[in-house]
Amino acid sequence: MQKLLNSLEISDIYPLVGVKLTAENSMLLDFTAKNEDLATLDISSTPLFDAYVFGQLDAAKKSFGIGGYLEPRAIYHRSEVFGKDHEERRSIHLGVDIWAKAGQPIFAPLAGRVHSFQNNKGYGNYGPTIILEHTYEDVTFFSLYGHLAKADLEGLQLGQQVQAGEEFAHIGPFPENGDWPPHLHFQLMLDLGDHWGDYPGVCAPKDLDYYRNNCPDPSWLLGMENAFH
Repeated sequence: MQKLLNSLEISDIYPLVGVKLTAENSMLLDFTAKNEDLATLDISSTPLFDAYVFGQLDAAKKSFGIGGYLEPRAIYHRSEVFGKDHEERRSIHLGVDIWAKAGQPIFAPLAGRVHSFQNNKGYGNYGPTIILEHTYEDVTFFSLYGHLAKADLEGLQLGQQVQAGEEFAHIGPFPENGDWPPHLHFQLMLDLGDHWGDYPGVCAPKDLDYYRNNCPDPSWLLGMENAFH
């Protein structure tokens, strides 16, 4: 993967939301236990959770919220998708989130092809999901786009070519996006194993070493300033 990082120029990468994410248009959103708001916020209610997220963005006059890579989150107890047993409960975020209004276009950061897609239904799940396969400098890796609009899967074909900068998906509304406030979950994977249209986006702390190695930091593909890494 380091070989790939060294070979890619910034000009080869297209911003996921069509513009660079900067301090002027974006802000970090903290979903760790350090955020005292989460102690009193009913995040099981998606409308209330949505009002909280976009209330923060509106108050700061930002268009995008950024959710961090490997952030130890305190929000996943809202859904049994992430496990019930304390030791097995998944809480470490393996991708980067971009919180934005439903309908926000998503553009391919690099050329690739559609590896797989499906609607991962259920409260707290991904909802509509697309995985792209990329090969650069003999390195093959995958990018995952979760919480999309159902319409994005209509007419999509396996193996379909996607060009860098091509609009191929949109941030979906709740409840069809897995019943989350609208956002994109973006993640990289080196090895998909047997996964198809799905891959864990959150891991248990005990499994972090494996997933950190298999899911490198995707920030370098987001067109973000260093302040958002």
